[in-house]
Amino acid sequence: MTDTRFWETKSLAEMTRSEWESLCDGCGKCCLVKLQDPDTDEIAYTDVACRLLDCDSCRCSDYANRKAEVPDCVVLSVRLVDQLEWMPSTCAYRLLKEGKPLYWWHPLVSGDPNAVHEAGISVRGRVISEILVEDAELVEHVVDWPT
Repeated sequence: MTDTRFWETKSLAEMTRSEWESLCDGCGKCCLVKLQDPDTDEIAYTDVACRLLDCDSCRCSDYANRKAEVPDCVVLSVRLVDQLEWMPSTCAYRLLKEGKPLYWWHPLVSGDPNAVHEAGISVRGRVISEILVEDAELVEHVVDWPT
């Protein structure tokens, strides 16, 4: 039997695959196209989503094959969480890494996978697919709300 509040008692490294996967709140923010300034390394979020993101459910439409379909897709691991400063401040992986609690709307806390959308945390209704945007237009899509 799985500890119902495992995220409060286990480190990220101690979690099972199932527990690890359940940390994703389904916000879709990590699937936004980001721009990095080559001089400062500063990251800017856009309102443009990866072509695999289902913009309504905020879930990957081909999760099992995402890395093959989108070679620059970042597959999170314990080691990578420590290195990814661009992860949204609301991300469960980041919060737990920083020793902070999950928010009330997180599905593990609320018991409701729609709470993240109802709380206005997800990208639902705020993004378009990268299929519809030319690379040269990305700078026109920079937004400040994901962080």
